[in-house]
Amino acid sequence: MVCEHLRPLEHALAAAGMAVGFRGQAWSEQCREWVYYSVVLDMKSIRPHLPDCVEPHENLDPRSGQERGFYCRQCHDGVMGLLKGGRRFRMPPRKT
Repeated sequence: MVCEHLRPLEHALAAAGMAVGFRGQAWSEQCREWVYYSVVLDMKSIRPHLPDCVEPHENLDPRSGQERGFYCRQCHDGVMGLLKGGRRFRMPPRKT
């Protein structure tokens, strides 16, 4: 499981029935646990649900694998999705 800072996103993806494509140490020793989903993450709807230590991440290099998602600077975890071509995931509004 990813860190507490990314957990709200991971739980929302699981609740929406989104399958994990890969979970583990992605591409460098600086990464702890990264989780990849075959969905396009709606970054604007997700961002308000995450703390300040989590930042948007985007890799546009076709040689190393394109991805867009969120990275925790504090824990070095990530939750990534596709740049395009997949089902779109929008974070549900907060319950009041």
